[in-house]
Amino acid sequence: MCGFAGVLSFGGEPVDAEVLQRMGSVLAHRGPDDAAMYVASQVGFVFRRLSILDITDSGRQPMRSEDGDYVLVFNGEIYNYLELRHELLALGHIFRSTGDSEVLLAAYRQWGSECVERFNGMWAFLIHDRRRGVVFGARDRMGVKPLYRYRTATQLFWASEIKAIRASGAYRGGINWDVASAFLLVGRADELPEDGATFHAGIEQVPAGTAFEVDTDGRQREWRYWSLPNQPATLNEEAPAPPDRFAELLADSVHLRLRSDVPVGVSLSGGLDSSSIMCLMAAALTNAASDVHPQPLRAFCYMSPDFDESVYIRATLLQTAADLHLVDIDPLMMWTGLTSFIWHQDEPVHSMTGMVGYEVYRTAAAAGVKVVLGGQGADETVAGYENYFVEYWKELFTGGHLLRLARELISYAPAHNASSKALLRATVLNSVGTLLRNFSSYRARVLARNTRALRANPWFNEELSRRVHALPDPASRGLSDTLRWSVERSPLPLYLRVEDRNSMAHSVEARLPFMDYRLVEFLFSLTSEWKLRGPLNKYVMRQAMRGHIPEVVRTRVDKMGFPSSATSWFAGPLYEPMQDLLASRAVRERGIYNIPKIRADLDRHRSGEIDVSSGLFNVAQFETWENLDSSGWRVPDGPVNDVGDAVVNTDT
Repeated sequence: MCGFAGVLSFGGEPVDAEVLQRMGSVLAHRGPDDAAMYVASQVGFVFRRLSILDITDSGRQPMRSEDGDYVLVFNGEIYNYLELRHELLALGHIFRSTGDSEVLLAAYRQWGSECVERFNGMWAFLIHDRRRGVVFGARDRMGVKPLYRYRTATQLFWASEIKAIRASGAYRGGINWDVASAFLLVGRADELPEDGATFHAGIEQVPAGTAFEVDTDGRQREWRYWSLPNQPATLNEEAPAPPDRFAELLADSVHLRLRSDVPVGVSLSGGLDSSSIMCLMAAALTNAASDVHPQPLRAFCYMSPDFDESVYIRATLLQTAADLHLVDIDPLMMWTGLTSFIWHQDEPVHSMTGMVGYEVYRTAAAAGVKVVLGGQGADETVAGYENYFVEYWKELFTGGHLLRLARELISYAPAHNASSKALLRATVLNSVGTLLRNFSSYRARVLARNTRALRANPWFNEELSRRVHALPDPASRGLSDTLRWSVERSPLPLYLRVEDRNSMAHSVEARLPFMDYRLVEFLFSLTSEWKLRGPLNKYVMRQAMRGHIPEVVRTRVDKMGFPSSATSWFAGPLYEPMQDLLASRAVRERGIYNIPKIRADLDRHRSGEIDVSSGLFNVAQFETWENLDSSGWRVPDGPVNDVGDAVVNTDT
């Protein structure tokens, strides 16, 4: 719902309000409705507000407790704030506002650092605990809301976006070539380093599900307050059947995320995830017993000419009577807007699909919608990607469940135009490879071979190639391990970052029902056959949504999401702009590219011989990002409104 930055000085010098001013200025898009600062000697906060709950002045931040001992800056939503408010009222707390920020502050006063275990929502926050002389902070369980940090010898900086840290004037890093070279040579940006490193050297993410305390001498304590379940639970025979429990949890998650004092919409792709959310939204909005504000249901959708999902979208619209807003995308306009897109993202992204989402939120903002629900996170928790089948079959083979494996392959093959015998051979080879990874010598050989393959990329010079190492081996022993890796390391952390930046770039809040921790914990308690069965992925979800969504959507086996037409764009309207980029002085002087080879492959792409659209886009966005890095991360579209005449609470 907002953006904030914080500074803790442990070198004896007070925090400079001008530094906070600069940091808050570049976060104006996250909070165009209000701005304010808090400075208390060694601690300073700046806040940009996007008013979602309690849009009156009583919801302003930085928010001070009634006794003045606690000061909060908070980005996100505590969806169960009404229930917590009722509980805190019974404990004697008094509230001056009707939103969730004051509930969070009261929860900390009541339960201390353990308050985070009571929250259902998405959040990143800092609290100056003046009684104890510490700054306490936390990030939500799934990492939906961002929080970055950067430490110098005398100060610690936090911010909702990397650019705010860079705007402080204290940043002395540069390009993190370990991350950048992996992106260019491997062609992926979705591998979250174990240390939370970013493209900006020295700036790191605060880990998801983590809380911390830092005192005014710079001493820090950090701990993990939540993690994914380690193994499937034994289902209680008296408990609801898994589809019934899934339906109950998802419906409640959607209901909680409709709590808003401003209009709410939905991002619709025609797939199982967004269609389920939209149909459950329609049911909640028309339920007379619901505590959400009645309002028209508005859906925002991009229909790619290369990927027709109109039959599924029409079916969902017919059932929900939603008002559809189509997103119009011009590839040349997207190319022109690449600088603004990368500036908002802070780092390169995985594909041009990220830019499609950017335009979806632009359309929502133009329609006056401040909150949009989306289906992000379902694929990684309910097993929605095609490669998950491979991991499931491997799990069955290594576990000795050969008859079940045979049934699964025989059921899967005809629905996906595959050969069950070929699938069986591939499963055996994959399983053998997994078993061999138990031997350190084999792992070392695989790592060396993969590293050589990565360094052989003909688009880049040897100096860049020497910087790259093979990606970490997730050491998968089956579907459960793979899903855990997907949620914790790749690709979900990247997708959550892209979703947050795309929405907040247009001052829109993205809410993700599939990221409700209760639903995630439930899904990780299920055995694999509830996620994949025969030709179908997301099996428990398909069973749960029977009767709730159109059958044509519930039973579809293909997957598109929000696809882009990057292949045809680089062969057509983006061919000349890409040639111009490759001919630019900046690219020539960068010294890392084999420009003749890239040009030759671009021509082959145009003729239809190969598809290198992903690599071309990666070069384009890296050059855009590097140009921003060279220019000091100034605002690309002119100056943004700064904190200006915001109230500065100074208490020394």
